[in-house]
Formats: sequence, C-alpha cells, structure tokens
Amino acid sequence: MQLKDKVVLITGGGRGIGRAAAERFAAEGCKIAICARSEGELFGTAKVIEEAGGLVRPFRLDISVRRDVQRMVAQTVSDWGAIDFLINNASVLGPSEPIATYPPEAWEEVIRVNVNGTFYVTQAVVRTMIPRRAGTILSVTSSVGRIGRATWGAYSVSKFALEGMMQTLAEEVAPFNLRVVTLNPGGTRTRMRAAAYPKEDPSRLQDPARVAKALLFLAMAADADPHLHGKSLDMSDLPDEAK
Repeated sequence: MQLKDKVVLITGGGRGIGRAAAERFAAEGCKIAICARSEGELFGTAKVIEEAGGLVRPFRLDISVRRDVQRMVAQTVSDWGAIDFLINNASVLGPSEPIATYPPEAWEEVIRVNVNGTFYVTQAVVRTMIPRRAGTILSVTSSVGRIGRATWGAYSVSKFALEGMMQTLAEEVAPFNLRVVTLNPGGTRTRMRAAAYPKEDPSRLQDPARVAKALLFLAMAADADPHLHGKSLDMSDLPDEAK
C-alpha cells in the first residue's frame, strides 16, 4: 500500500508511542491529525513534523469530551477528505491501588478517558469510514487488559474494555471492508511506563519508535491480509521486519 497522502488520526500524539507514530507515518508522506491534552507536547510534535516537511493538524483536547472529538473528526475530514487510519493510543494510568481502596474520582477519570473517550473517537471516525467502505482502526492495548493484575485497578479494567470494544467493532464493520487490529506493545520507554514501574531500568526497554514501526506495518498489512482483522496481537506475533 502506498501511504503518501493517506490521512492518519492519532490520539495521545504529544509524547511516547503516539508521538513516535505521528513522526513515522509523516515520514511516509501521510497527513497527520494528532490530539493531546498538553498543549506544549502537542505542538512540540507538530513542530518536529512540520520542520521535516510533513503536514500536520494538532488538536488540543480531551478525548472524553464528545463535542470536541466530533469537531476534530469533522474538521479533519473537511480539510483532507477522509480519515484512512485511526490509531487509538491516548490513555491515562491512574493510581496503583487495590480495588478495595481505589479512589472513586480516579476510577471515574480513567474510565472516562480510556473507555468513553476511545469510544467517542472510534465512533466518530468509523461513521466516516463506513460510507467509503475503507479504513483501518489500530488500538494500543496492554497485557493487563488480558489478564488482570493486582493494583492495576481502573487501567486494567479499561484495557479489558478496549479489547472487548474492538472485538465487537471488528464483527460489525467487517461487511464494510474496514479493518480492526489491536496491538500490545509490551515494555516501552515512555513516561507512563516509568510511572507504573519507577524502579525499572529504562535502558532495558524498547524505544517508542519500534512500536511506531510495528503500527506502520499493521496499517499497511491489515488491508492486504484479511486474517489480521479482529486480531489482538503482541509484538512477538509480528515478523522481524515489522519491528
């Protein structure tokens, strides 16, 4: 697949995996729409892409605010005609606490962003993809969204919800030729990982650029290989050239 001029919307594009993906897809000639809550990080990513000659539209917003999400998607389609790829990457970690003592306010925030926000973005984008009968949704998941782990609380639950959401979506959009693939990147050198594992040596973790390369591979491969549709993959499931 030729990626030049394809439109990619990436949530959580201000840092970590989202920023690396934005830079990688832009280097392939894609038009990039990114959103993030932090204005400094968001426009930092946009500046890097623009200085490299890429085309980018930054949107400062919280994906849990539905009207802002709808405005972003509508503006992107109005400017560029379509959204070819959606990368659901934005999420918040929340505290490390047992369910019994988990702060309700923190629980509500994590679920609001990671579940509701991802739903709002996905729904708005899929509604533009279905009439075209073309588009790919890639979502970043976690191992704690497959097997629960003590003290991961709302984050773990939100990733279980993401897995279920994408499985449900995959069945629904298959007749419209859309592709849905979920990727668990594993340990990656990001700020969220450092917050979750403060004693971990970051030099032993993979760079976000490696995950971005895997997402690029899946974006190109999903349309050509129907067997990828609906799959939830680990990095180890991908061929060496994808990593």
